[in-house]
Amino acid sequence: MAYESGALDATLAAAAGDDPALRRELRVAFVDSATRQLDLLKRSRCDGNWNVAAMRLKGLAASFHAEELSVAAENALTSAPGEPAAIREIEAVLTNFSKD
Repeated sequence: MAYESGALDATLAAAAGDDPALRRELRVAFVDSATRQLDLLKRSRCDGNWNVAAMRLKGLAASFHAEELSVAAENALTSAPGEPAAIREIEAVLTNFSKD
């Protein structure tokens, strides 16, 4: 599965302007925040905690126009708590964002 991070890059560029250091810092902050929510998602043992973590991921994705993460978070919302496929999908998106 291929992921596109163009919209995220455009959002970071719009926020950081011509400052590449700020752009990198914003990307790191985005990935760190998403990683924390993924950790909460992985540790969720009930529908409520699973849904809160997935909604936070979806909100973060919307804030940064990260469509791939938004889709993955939506898939988690429609999955049962602890669904390995949903977790793997989010991990793959975050791995891709971390590489850029």
